[in-house]
Amino acid sequence: MLENAYLIPLLPGLSFLAILLFGKRIKGGQGAHYIGVPVLAVVWVLSLVAVFGWINRVDDVTPATEAGATTHETAAAGVGTAGDPASPVVLAAEGETGAEAGHEAVAQPVIRSATWWSNAGENFRIGTLVDGLSVTLLFVVSTVSLLVHIYSIEYVRGDERYTHYYAFLSFFSAAMLFFVLSQNIIQMIVGWELVGVSSFVLIGHWWESLDNSNAAMKAFMTNRVGDVGLLVGMIILYFAAGSFEVPVINEMAASGQIRHLLLLAAAGSLTAAVMSKSGQFPLHTWLPDAMAGPTPVSALIHAATMVVAGVYMVARLYPVFYEGYSIGTSSINGLALLGGFTAFMAAALAFVQWDIKKVLAYSTISQLGYMVMALGVGAWTAAIFHLFTHALFKACLFLGAGSVSHASHHTFDMREMGGLRKVMPHTYKTFVLASLALAGVFPLAGFWSKDEILVGAMRGQQSGYPLMLFFGLLVAFMTAAYMTRVIWYTFWGEYRGHGTPHESPALITGPLWILAGGAVLGGLVNLPSAVADKIGLGGAAHLIETYAEPVRYLDQFSTFSVAAPSLGLALTGLALALGGILAVYLYYWRRLGPHGLTEQSVWARRGYTFLVNKYYLDHLYTGIIARGVRGPVAQAAYWVNQNVIDRIVNLVGESARETGRWVYTNIDQGVVDGTVNGLSSGAEATGEGLRVIQSGRVQQYGSLLFGAAAVLAIIFTIVI
Repeated sequence: MLENAYLIPLLPGLSFLAILLFGKRIKGGQGAHYIGVPVLAVVWVLSLVAVFGWINRVDDVTPATEAGATTHETAAAGVGTAGDPASPVVLAAEGETGAEAGHEAVAQPVIRSATWWSNAGENFRIGTLVDGLSVTLLFVVSTVSLLVHIYSIEYVRGDERYTHYYAFLSFFSAAMLFFVLSQNIIQMIVGWELVGVSSFVLIGHWWESLDNSNAAMKAFMTNRVGDVGLLVGMIILYFAAGSFEVPVINEMAASGQIRHLLLLAAAGSLTAAVMSKSGQFPLHTWLPDAMAGPTPVSALIHAATMVVAGVYMVARLYPVFYEGYSIGTSSINGLALLGGFTAFMAAALAFVQWDIKKVLAYSTISQLGYMVMALGVGAWTAAIFHLFTHALFKACLFLGAGSVSHASHHTFDMREMGGLRKVMPHTYKTFVLASLALAGVFPLAGFWSKDEILVGAMRGQQSGYPLMLFFGLLVAFMTAAYMTRVIWYTFWGEYRGHGTPHESPALITGPLWILAGGAVLGGLVNLPSAVADKIGLGGAAHLIETYAEPVRYLDQFSTFSVAAPSLGLALTGLALALGGILAVYLYYWRRLGPHGLTEQSVWARRGYTFLVNKYYLDHLYTGIIARGVRGPVAQAAYWVNQNVIDRIVNLVGESARETGRWVYTNIDQGVVDGTVNGLSSGAEATGEGLRVIQSGRVQQYGSLLFGAAAVLAIIFTIVI
């Protein structure tokens, strides 16, 4: 499967075409899932096969087979030699074992590629790069996508564009999988843009509503801002490395073959793309509005797949960011600060939302900030580990919000909910489990991945990142608090909505329980050795670190290391999470603490207003920047329309009118009509002249006929 990984994005791409061609002919346009779900099930199986294939590949590697990278697997993958641009990174010299090269032997990524097109002597290639990072994302994307496909059968049932919806679910899955497997930066750009286009379509699925259309357009345009940075950064990398191949760029960046200034410029430009696609401050404003789309789309795009594309790009090109931002030799850098501040900023906004999906949207932004911060402090493994666990529990939360809405008069306003735990036990239990995992409560998945990020921030690569550690601990408290608030308003108290709520059917609750199971057990994929050994799961220790971490190029970083676990920090993080839960419990359940602060304190009211208006960033973008540009541009365009375009049109019209008048007078009347009248007069005169011989007397006609015959006879006689 590692050599044929191209099948994984190809199958949902074919599903997209099949649904468009035949979907409306199945069950009256309501049977597109009969194509989409089985195809995604096959994709999930193939992704799982790829995961185990990679694990076996890593386990089978020995120093002898690593020498010169000439194993039969490498040859079968078509990767060529060390000098081939399509080959993976090779650190050991020819004939030298991994141990002799100064590091343990590790598995080579499996790379297969072919020429896409050629231009000016440059071959642009397309292919797949399969390693631990890519198989991890393959499993995450295919798992969440399959469950969303199943969930949508019930959630979108009866929708007039049911076929269209399933077609673009498959298209999005294909685009994301294509991006994950990209083996060069041109291919990454294509996958990046395909993901953006498909998300635009899915967010605006119910385009009849102006809010939905505006949300889709806002997401599309905001991401285009970041895409400028993506293109600039990729261009810099190409000219700096002389290659589009990801392994070549990583190797040159890690080994110091690219100047630091170029790496800094590339990393800074690509960070702009991360800001837009992964919702980092200040380009995060599109993501909460994108909740206008169908809830399963929110679970797929805004929890586990598209929004982590920026995080994945940083992880894939990590040497560029590691060296560009000097992560190994500093106590603060742009990437870490961006992630830490975004995590705090978004968590604060989640407190003042009444729409349950927008709470989860800001929570997603906050957790993405966690991942970016982890990469910024050198905790590569922790970032990918948290990406994995977050996909499971956040998808569960989004789908849980959809279940609540589906069963309670299609509202997402928590003020119209309440008491739903009594009538929706499955949704309630899975939502609570996922919320506890998000809050980082022991022993659920989020506890382990968040702890690794905090450890990375505390110990860093050399001196640690104290400010990032502060952000991380503060956000741990805030996350537990705002999710407890959501549980209170949604599931406790008395029902405040309309109609009679009820539990959702099995097609909705089934995926919820699967994802809730992942939220509980997901931490097993990267347990610390000491913990894994004590509970008899030693084989589960450091799986992400062992099989996903790209040690082939990270090994070149002399200062790079994975921080050891800290019991004290783990207990601190857990205490803060439990403290956040306790504080909200006392405030809402026990009615303790200061209530009505916004009425009693002007500063509290101002702070609340500041948060409700989302730091006035939307006002800045639309009310000042957009309107400030659009207003003068519109006025200038109107002036040009009135004074230039209209004047030209009027001048042309007036000239055409005068020309027509002259043609009518001089050509039509003087020439054409004169000629016609002259011919008419001539014909009339001829007729008058001939009229004298038309007397009506037969004797006269006979005389003329006889005379004419005589004349003709004389002529014939003379001539002949």
